[in-house]
Amino acid sequence: MADERSDAGLRGRDLVGLGGLLAGAVIAGLVIGYLVDQAAGTSPVFVLVGIGLGILAGCAGFVVKVRAALRG
Repeated sequence: MADERSDAGLRGRDLVGLGGLLAGAVIAGLVIGYLVDQAAGTSPVFVLVGIGLGILAGCAGFVVKVRAALRG
């Protein structure tokens, strides 16, 4: 019974993947915001919006992955 429970949950590689998901979402938002800022001629507006949206997307992905891992 203890062996079955050790397979459930998050392992080291899962945690690395979650960190990559969070970092990737924030970096993608930053890059997209920077590109929009350069095209629109605005300064930090879309970079900040992109970072905010990246954080939200990363958190949403984090919650979905953790819930799936804890169920399975």
